[in-house]
Amino acid sequence: MNIVKNTCVLLILSAAISGCATMPVFMDRSSVAEDIAGKAGFKKVYVKTADFTLMTYQRLKGPSKTIRLYIEGDGRAWETRTRLSDDPTPSNPVALKLAAADPSDNVIYVARPGQFTPEGAGQCDPAYWSTRRFSAEVVEALNGVIKNLKTETGASDIELVGFSGGGALAVLVAAKRNDIISIRTIAGNLDHRALCEYHHVSPLDGSLNPIDYAPDIKHIPQRHFVGSKDKVVPAFIARSFVEREGDKNYDRVTIVEDATHTKGWRERWKKLLSLSPSTPFNGHIDKM
Repeated sequence: MNIVKNTCVLLILSAAISGCATMPVFMDRSSVAEDIAGKAGFKKVYVKTADFTLMTYQRLKGPSKTIRLYIEGDGRAWETRTRLSDDPTPSNPVALKLAAADPSDNVIYVARPGQFTPEGAGQCDPAYWSTRRFSAEVVEALNGVIKNLKTETGASDIELVGFSGGGALAVLVAAKRNDIISIRTIAGNLDHRALCEYHHVSPLDGSLNPIDYAPDIKHIPQRHFVGSKDKVVPAFIARSFVEREGDKNYDRVTIVEDATHTKGWRERWKKLLSLSPSTPFNGHIDKM
């Protein structure tokens, strides 16, 4: 990949760039997440899977057959405009902010491989926040987290919520399971092949593409939120995804006015959650 393409991948697929990663910067990013999670009553739990150790924040208030699981976006995948980051821990953990705003009793947030890595866990292969970010290994790791949670809590049903690249993984996880009762994506990268072509960047070789699995999950209630001002993942990505599912009227796509890729979500999230994934709604959500 040449420098021009690398720059485009940085701008389009990471959407979180500011200087070089240093230990104090990482500590600042971790402190931001700790503050958000602490105020929302979350407990940090690391879950070891076959290939990764994934950081989760968990708020389990009581017995329930349903758990809502939030999957973080791609994070700070690049250090500079031409160099991959050593640590993709997000500066702006959007999925965590949404999980913190969720009033439900049993909510889990899960970070992506390489994010919030615990001391002594070893270096995660940077391919898992670049070309292999949506690989079978990452999907299997998230399935491992769900299996662990179900064993510990006795829950039978899982609701998935994914931000940006986390939306891609929500679809890929759902395609491998029979216990997913709903999917919500926010600015979801639901067709990374089309997105790379749209932005004229190199493809994510080694990653599964969510749109290829759309027919496999069409029976699951879904809602895909798109920001009207999102220049990172345009609305046509979600619309082409639901078309593949057979939704020709785009009833599963909801445009949120004035929202960008990362802004305008948290303050509206409780309201957006009130829109049931099982109820068709083809329209725009104004400011709230």
